[in-house]
Amino acid sequence: MTDTTHGISTFRVEVTNISPYGFWILVGDEELFLPYTEFPWFKEAPVGKICKVELHHPEHLYWPSLDIDLSIESIRKPDVFPLVSQ
Repeated sequence: MTDTTHGISTFRVEVTNISPYGFWILVGDEELFLPYTEFPWFKEAPVGKICKVELHHPEHLYWPSLDIDLSIESIRKPDVFPLVSQ
């Protein structure tokens, strides 16, 4: 899914479904699943805050209400990007 504004094609991002196990996000024409086991920051987050996601770069997502930013590659391959907490 793309928008064309002033002749420039831009990808859109949208949360398409939320379950007790995680949520699905559509980035352009790619749908990705974020399980809470891999992305625990979202587990207790309100639906409205999960749905408020921005695409800051074709490979970078940001949830301003939660102050969470993720590369799309870390969603595709979470085993390559282990959780790190400070």
